[in-house]
Amino acid sequence: MSLLVSIHSWLALLQLGGLLSQPLGQALAVIVGVGIVIIVGRIALKIAWRLVTIAALIVGVLLLLSFVGLSPL
Repeated sequence: MSLLVSIHSWLALLQLGGLLSQPLGQALAVIVGVGIVIIVGRIALKIAWRLVTIAALIVGVLLLLSFVGLSPL
């Protein structure tokens, strides 16, 4: 819900006309855009690291089982 409110307020600022025509307005838009990309990237990397860790543990367990002589596959 707060995301919708922030998007709505951001769109209201864009409708002021001329906000992005000034260099500082354009700089602010670029900085906000970069911030959004960084936040989304951090979330994606957090998920990716979990998947890599789980995959490494599974492969490690399968390797240990193959050393013992058990063939899980």
